[in-house]
Amino acid sequence: MSIWNRISDALKALRQGESLADVFDRLKTPPDRSVGFTIAVIALGAKMAKADGQGTRDEVAAFREVFQIAREDEREAARVFNLARQDVAGYEHYAQRIRNMFGDEIATLCDLMEGLFHIALADGAYHPGEDRFLRRVAQIFGLSGPQFAALRARFVPEDGMRDPYAVLGLAPDASREEARAAWRALVRETHPDRMVARGVPEEAIRLAERRMQDINRAWEEISERRA
Repeated sequence: MSIWNRISDALKALRQGESLADVFDRLKTPPDRSVGFTIAVIALGAKMAKADGQGTRDEVAAFREVFQIAREDEREAARVFNLARQDVAGYEHYAQRIRNMFGDEIATLCDLMEGLFHIALADGAYHPGEDRFLRRVAQIFGLSGPQFAALRARFVPEDGMRDPYAVLGLAPDASREEARAAWRALVRETHPDRMVARGVPEEAIRLAERRMQDINRAWEEISERRA
């Protein structure tokens, strides 16, 4: 059974009058956490779709930046998106439910934020409305300023240049040893097995591929500078 079929099963309660946000309360343990993670990305992605004022963007295509959606599952993925878009609850309500779902598991919440950044940048632009949206969601999730800055630095380079120290969550004057320690810790957290254990579905492990490229490139740049 694909994750989209599992999501469809999880959302059957919607037909009985339950809100989409309430579904999160039942998805706190494996293997349901991966379903909850996917619904969370799609639900917040649907809310974020209005943040840039571009209502014509093909959101299902944008989700391909995060999930490997088989053609036969596209209809179900679009259905979940439309359910989230039509729900009257605001995005802050969704974000708080998701925070309650994952508690203080910051690594998982960072994984989720990363998925939202992928969706925000799927149209090739990062709009001020999207930035305000993501900053507020990160605040609700309990991410620190440096944690959000590190995520943003990977996806939104300043003046076309990615700051390798910001990508690793470091101050510009960090030593080579500090950079190496941060890089190694991020490599461990980015291993696909670790991500699946946190609740990231296998369909979204391409997040790890992009992240590994970014953190390896950052470490290489710092090493060259400090050589």
